[in-house]
Amino acid sequence: MRIKKRKRQNRAVKFYTACCGFRKPFRVFCCGTFVHHLVDNHITPADQVISELLGSPVKLFTTRCIIEELKRLGPSYTEALEAARSLITARCPHEELKGGDACIADIIGKTNAEHFFLATTDYGLREKFREIPNTPIIYASRNAVLLESPSPFQRSYIKKLEEERSHMSSLELKILANKGISKEETEDEQTVRRKNVHKGLEMKDKVQFKRNRAKGPNPLSCLKKKKPDNADTQQKKDGNGNSDSSKKRNRKRKRSKTNQKKEASEN
Repeated sequence: MRIKKRKRQNRAVKFYTACCGFRKPFRVFCCGTFVHHLVDNHITPADQVISELLGSPVKLFTTRCIIEELKRLGPSYTEALEAARSLITARCPHEELKGGDACIADIIGKTNAEHFFLATTDYGLREKFREIPNTPIIYASRNAVLLESPSPFQRSYIKKLEEERSHMSSLELKILANKGISKEETEDEQTVRRKNVHKGLEMKDKVQFKRNRAKGPNPLSCLKKKKPDNADTQQKKDGNGNSDSSKKRNRKRKRSKTNQKKEASEN
């Protein structure tokens, strides 16, 4: 079961990085209830736990509104208050103090332009932000910290964006109209091109890196060979280094015993 959960969470992280533009190190916005849950269940250090969950280094954020809210909750939240003060304080878009939920809604906005992971244990907040695109949700359950898989609304929103990117904008249509090209002709060309790409008749639009090949021969290999000196050649010919060519080796001829006896009888 743990392996299945891990695979599901890895797929969710890949979805947000590939489709929603999240980049490392990830930014995690911590709600007051989430900080209190971590301190109460001794899930520390929080940054290490969340970085193991997301497979990347993280930066934990909170706001002054959430810190003030933890102050008002009384002495039972003093440890959570100290832990929240140790986090990075994000700047609120509003000047006056607000409640934690309203402050989170103002920071994330309609599309989560700052690319925050929202960490909360409030089920009402989780339901609310599932309907906001590009908003991954981290929640805590007892002694575990988990990442929610993307909601159906978020998947449909990304699919809709991809379809809009594949079609031409109004500005591109105006340029084509000025050149006398109709929209139907361009769409037919695009469909034919896609079919050819799937069949392998046309190259795909991918960056192809060229190998760094040698531009010419190695200049050291083009040098002429040095002619050896006469003295060196003579020394190589004579094993002992003597240059007298008049000396010859004396070879003794071996004679058989029968030939020696014949010569002695003739004499």
